[in-house]
Amino acid sequence: MFSIRQINPSIRLALMDLKALSERNQGLKQRELEKKGTELLLAELFKENKADLRYDANSKPYLANYPGHISISHSHDRLAIIHNLRAKTGIDIELIRDKVKAIQNKFLNEQEQQQANNDTETLVCFWAIKETLYKIYGLKGIDFKKNLFIERVDAERVLGRIETKEGSNRFSLIKEKTDDYILVYAEEEIR
Repeated sequence: MFSIRQINPSIRLALMDLKALSERNQGLKQRELEKKGTELLLAELFKENKADLRYDANSKPYLANYPGHISISHSHDRLAIIHNLRAKTGIDIELIRDKVKAIQNKFLNEQEQQQANNDTETLVCFWAIKETLYKIYGLKGIDFKKNLFIERVDAERVLGRIETKEGSNRFSLIKEKTDDYILVYAEEEIR
């Protein structure tokens, strides 16, 4: 039903299959299921003391009683949480669906659209990359086309950039395909 991975000494990643949780908690609506899944996954991540999950004014999650940074994502039957002790973080999980083709011009610049070549899996991956960068930034008012950039995509690694009036920050991200889902999460800031 869930798995927890230690990515490095500072980063832990937790994944949950919400379908399995739904079978045990029949009758729960999707939002209730996501909330219950988040609570259960946080309990597994932080066994020593119940995690006190809160949200800031920009709706970014944080833990009031633990150091570090957290990010949460859910898509259909999957839930993902990342905890980074040292740096801002972001995570996104997305079901691979053709629906993304219709909105690609809203989140990709011309060069990124050409690189994606209207391929559904690539477009979903690019959306997840930009969503992860957005979560790292953590403030509203960012434009996915004008402020978030995909510099390089390899088999497992991505180089992304957040460009704002305050400056430019580059991040190494990890991407994985699991069943019919794309998972992208922050590894580290590149200085």
